[in-house]
Amino acid sequence: MFIVGRLCLGAHSAGARSTNSWCPLRYSLLSVTADAHTEEYFAAAAELARAVDRGQVDAMALGLVDVRERGGRLFILGVGGGAGHASHAVNDFRKLCALESYAPSDNVSELTARTNDDGWETSYVAWLETSRLSQRDALMVFSVGGGSRQHGVSVNLVNAIERARELGSSIFGVVGAPGGTLGELADIAILIDPPGYLKTPLVESFQAVVWHALVSHPDLAAQQGHWESLAAR
Repeated sequence: MFIVGRLCLGAHSAGARSTNSWCPLRYSLLSVTADAHTEEYFAAAAELARAVDRGQVDAMALGLVDVRERGGRLFILGVGGGAGHASHAVNDFRKLCALESYAPSDNVSELTARTNDDGWETSYVAWLETSRLSQRDALMVFSVGGGSRQHGVSVNLVNAIERARELGSSIFGVVGAPGGTLGELADIAILIDPPGYLKTPLVESFQAVVWHALVSHPDLAAQQGHWESLAAR
């Protein structure tokens, strides 16, 4: 796993950076001004963009090339915003990378039936078992916390990740916490580590940044996007 740098920002903008500890919370929706929020948000985003390890992105792209070449499939998992990312990413990996990809959250009828009848915690792993997940396949997981059985958080993701590990499937992810199941069991998990008061919006933002870097990666992409192909004419 690669951990991107932590960031400490002052009340109004650039501030000092720390590489080993969280900064004191100096932000609340009741006290921060709109311009200070906007300045801090984009300063943090810029710092995170500089901190993402390019080698880890390259390694993930090559890992996905291996999945495609061995005839495997990519199953993309997330909940909440991560489920939205999963649906979008399925489109991109299929269309731009010729990589057979699916998201269990795309089939609302099946997902709600499994949740209603058997419970939310087993909904994803049961879907993967029906899809005959194997060591040829891979998971791509988008999660802010990475899931924790101990704390009862995103246990549906935990069960799916643990099952993939048992089967020998490749596991990739973009996550916002180092101690969750995804961070511990993934082959490659890029940890996006912004200030705590901006964790969810920035982690979810950079999940999209990372997967778009992958689908446009020269080692993985099978074709250009529509607008990129027009620009090249």
